[in-house]
Amino acid sequence: MDIGVLLPTGIAAGAGDDPRELIAFGRTAEGFGLSSLFVNDSLISPRIEALTMLAALAATTATATLGTGALLPFLRRPIQAAQALASIDLLSGGRLAVAVGAGFPGRFGRPFYTLSEVPWQRRFARLDETVALWRALWAGATEFHGEFFRYDDIPPATQPFRAGGPPIWLGGATPAALVRTGRGYDGWLPYPPDPADYAAGLLEIHKAATDAGRATGAITPALFVTALIDEDEDRAGRQIEQYATTTYGMPLTELNKIQAVVAGSPDRVRAAVNQYIDAGARHIVVRLGGLGLRSQHQQLERVASLVPAWRHHAALLP
Repeated sequence: MDIGVLLPTGIAAGAGDDPRELIAFGRTAEGFGLSSLFVNDSLISPRIEALTMLAALAATTATATLGTGALLPFLRRPIQAAQALASIDLLSGGRLAVAVGAGFPGRFGRPFYTLSEVPWQRRFARLDETVALWRALWAGATEFHGEFFRYDDIPPATQPFRAGGPPIWLGGATPAALVRTGRGYDGWLPYPPDPADYAAGLLEIHKAATDAGRATGAITPALFVTALIDEDEDRAGRQIEQYATTTYGMPLTELNKIQAVVAGSPDRVRAAVNQYIDAGARHIVVRLGGLGLRSQHQQLERVASLVPAWRHHAALLP
């Protein structure tokens, strides 16, 4: 059972905090026993660029998995991205995990495509082909001929630490995303607000994997969840409401419809995450619902205190 944390790269870049403190934040999380350090990838607000942050962590941490949650490949030229990812995998000694996504409608997706000069249409097919190109490069391919990308005489690419490259997970929980995960990805990183939906989605992924001749155990079932811990339930409710409106510009009631969010006492948060563990999640990535690095550090300590209980709960499952 792995428990990781999302680093607040946007907070440190845009709210007056020293972004260099993110390196200490990652080292502290690793010291608390968290399994992974994730970063997200976005153009919504000022933030430390995702792969730059992971490169810094590769040199300053020793054991934690370094992950993206999720990387948006269309923001980068695909061969350059393959080079950067292979380099981070090398520098970290094979600790990279790459969750990818194609973006979402509204301000979370289409404007980014315009800025990247990439068409919004057929974005999922483009994403799958980008991943196929990366894997081909990491396997030593010198040419690639697909629908979106065609290259001849590719120079030798930087080879990652691990043969075949880092594992690539898919974010998303639409029916099509579930099938694509089962057929071709190494992990799944969704954030469904209902644990029952997580369980149902994982069953669909396993079915698609079996139909494709893949072992279901080769696919890491992960979860992205926002959590805020406070013994004072009323205060926790106010704080997570503020987090929702500040981060997404929407009330908590709306955010709860699309994302896994839990706030309250340690017992409440522990029990809520246990439901996802019961549903099959085995790598939890926690986004801390604090505004500002001071609040993030406080929440990090509280989440870390629950890690042994979550691991114990998972160990008791059949």
